Amino acid sequence: MKRAVVIGATGQIGRPAVHALAGDGWQVTATSRGGGRDASWPEDVRAVRLDREDDAALAAVIGDGCDLVVDMVAYGARHARQLTALADRIGSAVVISTVSVYEDGKGRNFDTMADPGGHPEYPVPIPESQPTVAAGDATYSTRKAALEHELLAAGVRLPTTLLRAGAVHGPYSPIPRELYFVKRNLDGRGRRVLAFGGQSRFHGASARNIAELVRLAAARPGPRVLNACDPEALTVAEMGAAVDAVMGVRTETVLLDGPPPSPSVGRSPWSAERPVVCDMSAAARELGYRPVVGYAESLPETVAWLERRLEEQDWREAFPTLAGVYPDLFDYAAEDAWFGALGA
Repeated sequence: MKRAVVIGATGQIGRPAVHALAGDGWQVTATSRGGGRDASWPEDVRAVRLDREDDAALAAVIGDGCDLVVDMVAYGARHARQLTALADRIGSAVVISTVSVYEDGKGRNFDTMADPGGHPEYPVPIPESQPTVAAGDATYSTRKAALEHELLAAGVRLPTTLLRAGAVHGPYSPIPRELYFVKRNLDGRGRRVLAFGGQSRFHGASARNIAELVRLAAARPGPRVLNACDPEALTVAEMGAAVDAVMGVRTETVLLDGPPPSPSVGRSPWSAERPVVCDMSAAARELGYRPVVGYAESLPETVAWLERRLEEQDWREAFPTLAGVYPDLFDYAAEDAWFGALGA
């Protein structure tokens, strides 16, 4: 039986990835800081505590060798070198990257979005050949670019499939963008505001679809970069309607032609002036990828998970990463004042 080691196994993508690999006949060692396990995993999945910053601990988990390492939490050149240093003991790797490494023809990227005129204008859809940001340590995007650079340089010495994930959605997300709609519905907010006419598109990626890509890449090792997204790139208005349908509510959506009038009004976690849509043809061609779930089909479990979390904690405590990025996500007083001024 082929042996796989999954780093970051109890995270959003790790849980379904372990399940997919185990179902495909892999003997899986699932590592995480806490050493926990998911209820969906077969009993023969081995759960192990691992601090991935500990080089010796990682080497011990790899042991005399494994056929596959799947790394959900690798960032930067250091983590890439951790893996390449063990290349003689690893058959192949699958590593999660991000679409935020892309830049447009004018050097604009995710890191420049907040600058005047800094929003990138990507081709629709974005192919894997699109230029990327310079490798470095300054930002999430540049660190992921450095990770990619180091792993691709290893070539066949450690054949690695890099999966550039879009806006990942599903249970256990540290940045659950769907909360924007779910919490408003639970709070009885009958009206909401969406900037850019509700037409913003930031290509989503179900954790289950990424897990399927992991499974396919594990069976066909090779040095490559592939986009990892859903079959469709819905608009933010379409996603809101899909959440409403799952929750059985009716809402009024006010659409603004331009950008949000303030950080507290009309700004959703998908709000973008121009679309970010990825080309998935290479994954289909190279791996035979077919998505296992569509956005609407994936939503019920996401909504149910979010509702449970909100019953247990305030949203800021439940999702501190999201609150740090979007502190004004639920400023209802500002929304009401805006509606009042609009009515006046």
